[in-house]
Amino acid sequence: LVLGLAWLGPVLRGEEKDGEVMAEEEDEMLSDELGEEDGVLVLHEHNFARALSEHRLLLVEFYAPWCGHCQRLAPAFAEAAAVLRNESSPAWLGKVDATAQTALAGEFGITSYPTLKLFRDSNRTHPIDYTGRMDMKGIVRWMQRRAGPSATPLQDTATASTFISSQDLVVVGFFKDLRSEAAQAFYEVAMEMVDVPFGVAEATELFQEYRLSADTVCLFKKFDEGRTDFPVDPAQGLDVAELTQLLRIHSLELVMEFTSETSDQIFGAKIPHHMLLFLNKSSSAQLALRDGFRAAAGAFRGKVLFVVVDVAGYGANVLTFFGITPADAPTLRLVKMKNNRKYRMEQDSFSDTAISTFIQAVLDGKVKPHLLSAEPPEDWATRAVKVLVGQTFEQVAFDETKNVFVKFYAPWCSHCQAMAAAWEELGERYKDHEDIVIAELDATANEMENVTITGFPTLRYFPAGPGRKMVDFKGSRDLETFSKFLENGGMLPEEPPAVPKTPENSTGSKEQSPPGTGVSRDEL
Repeated sequence: LVLGLAWLGPVLRGEEKDGEVMAEEEDEMLSDELGEEDGVLVLHEHNFARALSEHRLLLVEFYAPWCGHCQRLAPAFAEAAAVLRNESSPAWLGKVDATAQTALAGEFGITSYPTLKLFRDSNRTHPIDYTGRMDMKGIVRWMQRRAGPSATPLQDTATASTFISSQDLVVVGFFKDLRSEAAQAFYEVAMEMVDVPFGVAEATELFQEYRLSADTVCLFKKFDEGRTDFPVDPAQGLDVAELTQLLRIHSLELVMEFTSETSDQIFGAKIPHHMLLFLNKSSSAQLALRDGFRAAAGAFRGKVLFVVVDVAGYGANVLTFFGITPADAPTLRLVKMKNNRKYRMEQDSFSDTAISTFIQAVLDGKVKPHLLSAEPPEDWATRAVKVLVGQTFEQVAFDETKNVFVKFYAPWCSHCQAMAAAWEELGERYKDHEDIVIAELDATANEMENVTITGFPTLRYFPAGPGRKMVDFKGSRDLETFSKFLENGGMLPEEPPAVPKTPENSTGSKEQSPPGTGVSRDEL
């Protein structure tokens, strides 16, 4: 996982890989009987094949009992199972304790938790990875699309009109032959975009009613321009990934407001840049600034998503990520989503011309990112563990006379908290070494131009000498392993591999974004 959605407030989903969990021997012999827990099938090596044979569509969660994300998912998973059961759906849900059922975990390549896979028509060799949201509605919709037709057949103008007017946003594929490759690609897109109703039409009268002469995918919406057409290229056909992205982009309003209801849409569109207008909606003068903001948005559709953030409302959750306060509104920021680099005008100007000029300059690489930095503590340099901030990082980490070992952490990170004592002991052990510096930096309050942090804790070693080298530490997070790494010049000495009596089921990982600054976090 990466912090690609780092300014997003609510936790959307996540997975855990941390911990050394040993498979437990089962005390009792298991049969192939299919037991249930909260309406979810409890699966293991002995009944897995039977479950596949008896259920045409089976979504299986591979979990670990200690996994915080799995624990949070459990109620929603059970609710989804109940909803599907009440609908008499052929779709069923099951779960596997991957730390106990190691053979199944190995067979399906389970390396993180929770992992959800769909098994269709008893096919054990090619399960489908779950791509929906990790909540009850997301699971139900995802399974419904696979249990029934992914697109509703529209037979005549009356049914089409009713379908199109039924929701704020619908997609209709008009195909002269529903067996064509283009139509099949459309069905595939419909299966993934479960939050939008899809319809499909073949009748000649519907082509005439909607003024179409060739195969076309139409997006009908009750906002902005009302309808967007995507004609099917007769030679190229429909590309699933391309159509999905186009529909996601044009399903968004030209200017979005950041709320709990829209956050999934905003980040699901995967638009590479976000232009944010921070304002206080209680101020009529600030609300009027939306006109210029909107006027600039059209030219950048698909490249830059324009979002209004209310500093006194839901947007208050993300202010610290940008280093701003409600008193700073109105103000503008542009975020490059792949690395969370933030850009700001030298002086905020809210005309459409000024906004467009600024965005284009950023896209052309003519604007340097705006980097956050906390103020350094007065005694930062005298502590056993040096406390770095954005403005002091460069001079310390890239000091050619020092070997610098830095912990990049987040205050809320449980993994960081767990290793805090070992890191302090490491600082005490090496505080009198002239050429070794042990340091830490709160990466939620400080940013560096040439160093990107994608998870917490991140441990990096900056060796002495020219070249601005940087080495990632990937060993166990304990005092003796840290010491071996330092004494060996920034490398862990090779040791003969240990042969465990019982196979381990998971590997170490980094804890990630917190509520208010990221999409997910690992929590033991």
